[in-house]
Amino acid sequence: MGMPVPHSETASARLGGYVGAALLVGVATLAGLILSPGYGTSAIDLLYLPAVLVAAIVAGRRAALFAAVGSALAYNFFFTAPRFTFHVDDPNDILTIVVLFAVAVVVSWLAGSVREQARRADAHAARNATIAGFARRLLGSSTEHEIATAAMDQLATLFACNAVLVDDGDGGRLVSAAPAMASLTPADMAVASLVLRNGERAGRGLERAVPTEWQFHPVRSDQPVIAAVGLARDDGVPPVRKEQLALLDNLLDQLALALERSRYELAARAAGEERERDRLRSMLLATIGHDLRPPIGAITGAVAGLRREGKADKALLGTVAAETVKVERYLGNLLHLTTPSDQRPVIAGDVTIDLFHRTVTRDGEPVHLAPKEYAVLAELAKYPGRVIGHDHLLRTAWGPAQATQVDYLRVAVRGLRRKLERDPTVPRIIINEPAVGYRLVAA
Repeated sequence: MGMPVPHSETASARLGGYVGAALLVGVATLAGLILSPGYGTSAIDLLYLPAVLVAAIVAGRRAALFAAVGSALAYNFFFTAPRFTFHVDDPNDILTIVVLFAVAVVVSWLAGSVREQARRADAHAARNATIAGFARRLLGSSTEHEIATAAMDQLATLFACNAVLVDDGDGGRLVSAAPAMASLTPADMAVASLVLRNGERAGRGLERAVPTEWQFHPVRSDQPVIAAVGLARDDGVPPVRKEQLALLDNLLDQLALALERSRYELAARAAGEERERDRLRSMLLATIGHDLRPPIGAITGAVAGLRREGKADKALLGTVAAETVKVERYLGNLLHLTTPSDQRPVIAGDVTIDLFHRTVTRDGEPVHLAPKEYAVLAELAKYPGRVIGHDHLLRTAWGPAQATQVDYLRVAVRGLRRKLERDPTVPRIIINEPAVGYRLVAA
């Protein structure tokens, strides 16, 4: 996945650039020595410009400046009188050497700038590719443990190190590690807990040095720190350099988003299960009421008939009648049980959502909603303030077959905002959580 993390230019690479620049100047000098007997030395200085240009493009500015100095010296030594010395008799030759050096410097600077821009563009593209590949791997995971495992595997590969994820459960809990045998000492766990509390990175090679071989970096969701990622190399070298911190922060943002998505989906599933239990309870109570009312009515009628005939024991009939009334009262109480939250209207700004009576008003005036719009709004109103995922809203309003049609949901939300918001372009009631879902801001 993605591109490897770029590394800074090494000393051996710089030395190779200088050697290549010297060879290019040597080739230009050799070409000048071959051409000068037949064509003179007036245009020989132009042969050095391609050498400087190639050095700038291939090896960078430093090598190009080295080639510019070498070109001026070589031209002076081989092509100006007296030859094979660095002494110059003719002032015109001095001017030529100066101009050659100045032009070479300008050319090297311009070519080096182009090379630097291209290098930055390549590095930016590689960074984006790394982040995109990391995000794809996380999107392919569903549970929190799967996300943590995939993330640690990718971080361990990208930075060639050990990686662990710690959350704040039980005062600090190791969730996942790559490789699997990686572990934390009590001192390491104490540093991880410190990062979880204050939200500042700490560890080897960082500004906040602590007695641990690991680097710990906070994983944030908005402001709260939801986890900490630890990175360490077996050779003791800091796993992440300063120039790589921006890339790591972007990767950790993707991890935070994936963990939040997993937790929201888990909460949505729990809410769905609770809602299903309430529905089954209502169905069971309705069935009980339907099945028991006729027998209770028959008992009451039989007691009344026996009383009219006067043949049965009055005390016994009184007991049966009293107990029948109690059973009927208990049954009525059961049938009137409903979820209290379904009976209380939800207030969101100047909008009132009454799920019990299935009405929506704005400033006291009824608002007409399309069936799908109401289904989406009702689902959000059942969990005010909580982010409900796209797929959950789609399954609820359109059914499982349309769980991936996010465009359907966007159209419905756009219609809701047009009817409910004061300014649909600046929504304050139905808020979008990018790549996750929507939430209803209620009082």
